[in-house]
Amino acid sequence: MRIHHLNCGTCCPAGGRLFDGHTVGASAHLVCHCLLIESDAGLILVDTGYGTRDIAAPHARMSDVLMALTRPQLRPEETALAQVRALGFDARDVRHIVVTHLDFDHAGGIEDFPNATVHVTAREKEVADERRGNAFVSRKRYRPQQWDEAQDWALYPMGGGEPWFGFDAVRDLKGLPPEILLVPLAGHTWGHAGVAVREDGGRWLFYAGDAYFHHGEVGAPARECPPGLRAYQTLMEVDRKARLKNQAALRHRSVIHAADMRMFCAHDAVEFELLAGHNQG
Repeated sequence: MRIHHLNCGTCCPAGGRLFDGHTVGASAHLVCHCLLIESDAGLILVDTGYGTRDIAAPHARMSDVLMALTRPQLRPEETALAQVRALGFDARDVRHIVVTHLDFDHAGGIEDFPNATVHVTAREKEVADERRGNAFVSRKRYRPQQWDEAQDWALYPMGGGEPWFGFDAVRDLKGLPPEILLVPLAGHTWGHAGVAVREDGGRWLFYAGDAYFHHGEVGAPARECPPGLRAYQTLMEVDRKARLKNQAALRHRSVIHAADMRMFCAHDAVEFELLAGHNQG
């Protein structure tokens, strides 16, 4: 398999270094880190960032409150569709979309790929459809208009999977290679999951989605996270105990299994820049 790292949405919330830990200036720099995988099953997207319809009609598709907070730049060239085409493919070549969760900045491009099966945990789809949990945040984060035209869904349980580095992992994803796993990581949302992809050399790429937000939260025994991102994680969490427990487990495994996996999250620009441009396979 060949793996492309895509930024499908740059966000510039106010706060600079206080928000992201490194940017000089008044605005922070976050990304929407997605994967495009070339496989025998066709192209596979892992998360979609913002889509073409979000850019065409942002106020109809997304929450004004969360847009004001995250300040997405909404650049057409950053959509997954534009980047798929730039690589010489067509939207019809994307046969599968694996989503960590259905937040507005992860699911916005689903409808740009109408031939794709959308893979997500059953719990995430249930809660997103009903917009439950924290009432205010649920109404803002989940935007059914971003995915209500999707016809083919593959839904998976949160529990009962096979062990994978101490986590339960969902295997045998419908139509997908066995080298791709869905790893439930509840807390940020009720049905949030990470996605593990085994590279040809045997090492795992582990995309943790929004289970953490800053590279300082993994890779060492102690957690480091700028105050802005700490506050945002708290604002968006639905189960604090589960989120912190899973984040601590990720941190521990990122240290003891550093030789076996490369872990990264959805919005950290430093992690993205280290991985982007180094296609795997």
